[in-house]
Amino acid sequence: MAQRVTAWVGWVWFAAFAILVSGLFTLIAGAVAVFSPKTVVSWTPDGIAVVDVSTWGWVHLVLGALLLLVGFALFSGSGWARVTAIVLVILNLLAQFVSLPVTPWWSLVAIALDLVILWALTVHGDEVARANR
Repeated sequence: MAQRVTAWVGWVWFAAFAILVSGLFTLIAGAVAVFSPKTVVSWTPDGIAVVDVSTWGWVHLVLGALLLLVGFALFSGSGWARVTAIVLVILNLLAQFVSLPVTPWWSLVAIALDLVILWALTVHGDEVARANR
């Protein structure tokens, strides 16, 4: 029995565009962290925390570039692109949690966007392959 493509396939196209945007902003955030001062001082209730952001900047640069690549690959509807996108979005989600003390507002926006992307790819991701047949 052939499964039909529903209008929910639009969520996967949204996820692909959102991954492109998220990848671009992650790339920019990584570049800013790499080329900015090497440490960030954060005030906590327990005292002062000094965070070296250059290493995380490189992580964000690589992750942002990979997100851009997989975002473009998602438009093909291939299964490997969807699985790779899910893995990279989960890694980006974790990286944003780690970056939360340094860039709280952007990290919260990125976390929310990553959760919507994950939902779209896991619930409706297989419809893209059917739509491209």
